[in-house]
Amino acid sequence: MDKVFIKGLSIQTTIGFYQWEKEIKQTLIVDVVMGWDTAKAAENDELAKTLDYAEISEEIARFANENPVDLIETLAERLAQHLIASYKIPWLNLKIGKPGAVHNAATVGVEIERGSKI
Repeated sequence: MDKVFIKGLSIQTTIGFYQWEKEIKQTLIVDVVMGWDTAKAAENDELAKTLDYAEISEEIARFANENPVDLIETLAERLAQHLIASYKIPWLNLKIGKPGAVHNAATVGVEIERGSKI
């Protein structure tokens, strides 16, 4: 299976359990690897036949900002479902990190895999 990926996408959004977190924007770092047949796009050099990583990057930020949640786990699950449905992605691996959330840790977060590898 071919893969299209976005690594280190920095987004600002509202996320967190505590009241003070609900009143500010925080940085999340998103990595997503999406299973896709890139040969179809490569055959005639057609963007329309692949996953547009610029468009998907914007969609990730938009989705996170329009769907505030308390937990990164919830955001990861909902975002994965949204991307799979919207772009007809058969499989993806999604990692969301929250830098600075834990003292002395560079980042904390979750990594999930959804769909099936063909």
